Amino acid sequence: MNSNKPLFAVFLFYVLLVTTTKNKRTTSQRPVLVQILKKLMKRIKPKFWKKFTFEFLSIFIAVILAFALNNWNDNRKDRKSEQKILTEIANGLQKDLEDVKVNKLGHENGIKSVDFFKKLLIQNDSISIDSVLINYFHLTRDFFSVQNRSGYETLKSKGLELIVNDSLRSKIISMYESEYEILRKFEEEYFETQFQENYFQEINRILVPNFEFDETKSLKKIILPLKISEIDEKLFLTYLWKIKANRKGVLNYYNLVEKKITDLNKEIQTELKR
Repeated sequence: MNSNKPLFAVFLFYVLLVTTTKNKRTTSQRPVLVQILKKLMKRIKPKFWKKFTFEFLSIFIAVILAFALNNWNDNRKDRKSEQKILTEIANGLQKDLEDVKVNKLGHENGIKSVDFFKKLLIQNDSISIDSVLINYFHLTRDFFSVQNRSGYETLKSKGLELIVNDSLRSKIISMYESEYEILRKFEEEYFETQFQENYFQEINRILVPNFEFDETKSLKKIILPLKISEIDEKLFLTYLWKIKANRKGVLNYYNLVEKKITDLNKEIQTELKR
């Protein structure tokens, strides 16, 4: 009975030694454990070695299998969490793509409105008041960037390393921390792209003397040719040029972000099918 105690002690210390290799906090204890393990093994009588070897291997294999099963289960849970978050991010990117297309169309309409009012400066014939109103609305209209960040915020809370694919993880981080942030600042903070704030009042001051309203106080028509002073005409043309140039700049960045969103979504779908 007493002869089996060293066998059991050897096994316990071996398991402890194996465990320390997986735990960074206890790695410093390994040399001491190794010395104790060697001393215990010397106390085992030769006649018990055969029995000890069989029992040790049986228990060792069982422990290793338990570790492997536990690791497999943890990996499976991480993979399920990764797939769930990637799906949420992909759905968010798809909604973001729709918003990008809406905002792009808005800026394109703003550029068309610039061309409309440049032609209006030299036009003598009557023009549909509806066309004037629509283009007047688009000329200085602002936009804001809608970003669905819930999937990304969930990923950050669980740990970015949950995404195993290094390249994919890097692109996701870049999208939300760089591309989206620049886009938001373009639309909401960059002074020159705040069209309503910067240009509407001045353009309205220049054009409003040429507007006629009916008895219901609704805009009835615009007097053509426009009666504008030379200095106001030059100011108006300068504003139109500035609006068009800034909208083109924003559109260029939207095109870049649109392509990156599309490419990133494709990579996520590929990863989900893996």
